[in-house]
Order: sequence, then C-alpha cells, then structure tokens
Amino acid sequence: MEQPGKIAIVGYGGMGCWHAKLLKSVKEAHLVGIYDIDPARNKAAQRAGIHAYESYEELLADPEVELLIVAVPNDLHKELSIQAMDAGKHVICEKPVALDSAELEDMIEAAQRNQVIFTVHQNRRWDEDFRIVQRLYEENTLGKVFHIESRVHGSRGIPGDWRNTKEHGGGMVLDWGVHMLDQMLMLVQKKPLSLYASLSHVTNDAVDDGFHIFLNYENGLTCLVEVGTSNFINLPRWYVQGENGTAVVEDWDLSGKIVMVSDWEKRDAVPVVTAAGLTKTMAPRTEETIREYPLPEVHADVKDYYRNVIRACRGEEAPLITHDQIRKVMKLMEAVFRSAEKNQVVTEIW
Repeated sequence: MEQPGKIAIVGYGGMGCWHAKLLKSVKEAHLVGIYDIDPARNKAAQRAGIHAYESYEELLADPEVELLIVAVPNDLHKELSIQAMDAGKHVICEKPVALDSAELEDMIEAAQRNQVIFTVHQNRRWDEDFRIVQRLYEENTLGKVFHIESRVHGSRGIPGDWRNTKEHGGGMVLDWGVHMLDQMLMLVQKKPLSLYASLSHVTNDAVDDGFHIFLNYENGLTCLVEVGTSNFINLPRWYVQGENGTAVVEDWDLSGKIVMVSDWEKRDAVPVVTAAGLTKTMAPRTEETIREYPLPEVHADVKDYYRNVIRACRGEEAPLITHDQIRKVMKLMEAVFRSAEKNQVVTEIW
C-alpha cells in the first residue's frame, strides 16, 4: 500500500480544526502535526491526540512534512506560504489565496522556483447544491440558460474576529465571494463581458458585510452573485432560468424543484385580478402546459480534494485548482472592488 501523504497545518482555528477533522477520514493522508501562535490552541490539538510543534520554524524543519495547509488570517497567507515553499513544502492555502494579484504572483513564483505544488482550498466546488446546478447547465436540462442567481444569506452580521477588519483581509467578498465567483467560473467557463458590483455596510463600516455582483456574458447570459448578512428571510440559494424551464435550489439541504413547459402552443390564461386592476400578461400558466420534476441527485466527496492534491504532489495527476483559475478569481474580486468604489461597470477583468 502506498504511503499516505504527510500533512501539517499552520493555524488551528475554525478552518484548521476542520481540516484536521476531515483528514482523519482520508486514508491517503496522515496528519503529522499542527502549529498555532496561540498556546491554548496548541494544547487543544494535543488533547485531541495531535502533535503540536513548538514553533513554525520547527514545523518547517521537519522532513516528515510533505504538504502544509495554511489556515491563518488572510493577511498572513503570502508570508507563511512562501516560507513553506522555500522550505521545500507543497502548500494548500486557505481562501482567499492573497489580498491582491501582486501577492498571488509572488506566491506562484515561489512555487515555480521551488518546484512544489501550490494550490488553494476551493472546497465549495464539492458542494452538492452547486453540483446540481452544474449538471442542469451542462446537460442543457432547461434549454438555453439565460439567467443564473447564486446567493448566500445570513442574519448575524460578520463574525466578531479578524474577519471584520480591513487590515486582516476581512469582508464578505474575500470570505464568501471568493467561493461563489469560483463556482460561477467553473459553471459558465467563459470570461464575463462586464461586471457591476455594489457592497453593503449595514453592520460594519470597515469592510463589506454583503454584496451584489452582476455579470454579463456573451449570448445574453446574465448572472447575479449575492451575499447578505442581515437577511431575516432567505431567498433561494440558486435560481436558474432557461428557455424551457426554471430550477430552484432552496438551500444547502438540496430542497427545490424544476418546472418545465410542456406545451408552448397553449398560451391562454385567466387574468389575475389585483387590488388595483387585472393582468393577463403575468397570469400563471395553466396546469396542463407545465410539468414539475425533482432536482437530480448528485453525490460529491470533498475529501477528493485532498486526494487530488496528494497525488499532484507525487506527480500522479494535475491539481484540480490551477494557478490560472486562482488568478481569474482574484482578478474578478479586484474588479468587484473597483466597480463598487467607482460605481461603474467594469469591462477590463483579466
């Protein structure tokens, strides 16, 4: 049996603990140890049976460590990742990979200089709600798709830690936008023609606590990517419109449905009467002209991400999250900030 990939984690907060938990069930991986600047977190790891290094330097000097997961505040990603690569370690960096494109290019250069794998933890590609929409889009289930909405809503504002500070790379664009824009790039597989974004500051003046991003593509496709942290009634996670039908994925529980037209010729409808008048244009279709279907079943295993990176470190396959993809997501986020700052449509994206 092939030896498991030997992995260490720097940063044992929320995401560091999550990585450690998942790695326990990945037989292709072995967690060598962790390091956190907070002694209490190192002790927590030890109580969980995980070795804790005395320092980051000690971790990097350990020849047992092949692959390092960087799970620290966003403003430290570049420094710690480059140190690790200069020590000959392969690196998985948490998202967002860096604070801007210049930092990212320095990290990619370090990977190339040291001939090591450098990738980003874009785990939301394995979310099954996304995989459902991806299947509907790729299989042309709804006919030609002309509009896609992707959103995440919450009602508790931004967590009260480094995520609500600008200097540490906080805000929802860098927290959730990075995932949702990556999903949209994987879904559409085309460069947007234009982008317009607005940011909200309902609960926080320092960083954005929500956003609306409008993307326009060739052939008339439009996309809305939205995050809100002051939403006490949530809108659907996904809403997809095609020429022959509409699909909705309500939430991460994968509830939802597909409604398809079954008879385009029958267009007659009973007018809808409102308090101030009537409308036939917006009257619903009659039951015999539409059909309702369940969403397709999909299955995804996020642990395949780790398996891919381990195999990539051994030269057995290419990384699923590539430098080119990482660059494009970063360029999209920078375009979002430019658009919001100037209140303008942006056409120069990458």
